Amino acid sequence: MKTQNSYLSSACVKEQGRTAYYKMLKSARQGELIQVRRGVYANIDQLSGNMIDINTIVPDGILCLWSAWNIHQLTTSIPQAFHIAIKRGRKVTMPSFPQVEIHHYTEAILGIGVIQKKIEGYIIRLYDAERCVCDAIKFRNKVGMDVCSEIINNYLKQPDRNLTKLMDYARQLRVGKILEQYLQVILHPYWKQLPHE
Repeated sequence: MKTQNSYLSSACVKEQGRTAYYKMLKSARQGELIQVRRGVYANIDQLSGNMIDINTIVPDGILCLWSAWNIHQLTTSIPQAFHIAIKRGRKVTMPSFPQVEIHHYTEAILGIGVIQKKIEGYIIRLYDAERCVCDAIKFRNKVGMDVCSEIINNYLKQPDRNLTKLMDYARQLRVGKILEQYLQVILHPYWKQLPHE
């Protein structure tokens, strides 16, 4: 488990025989393994890192909001939970540990800006920086205007920013007009060079 950095599945352990299965259950009773959801276990080292096996805990989940903002270095705030986006209406079983917050998106916008990144040995699906900025604007009343402004300003300082992609996402997510107002103030000298509707 340590070498692959993947969580243990009780079904896979059962295939190795009864001895391996009982050894896993004993490790769980002794606290060496923690049950993250039914039939899935992880060791303390795996759960004490900055990243977890998102796909095992919430299959097809997408790291979003505070968690994604932190990975893209768009905010100095440390997330208190792993924020994961899933399709609206989908039911998931929440683990007792680590703390996970689920965010439901419609199918039309769930897949906008999804990328894959290897973080601490795990292949993680998360939103790219442009989608992260749009989400900050979309949820500005919940996260606060100061956080929203911090995210936009930090994004604009990044050398690989893509303002064309940012505006495209913003229109799809229906925050285009608000984003334009922000950018007009911040990027006033360059504003005429950007594509507009």
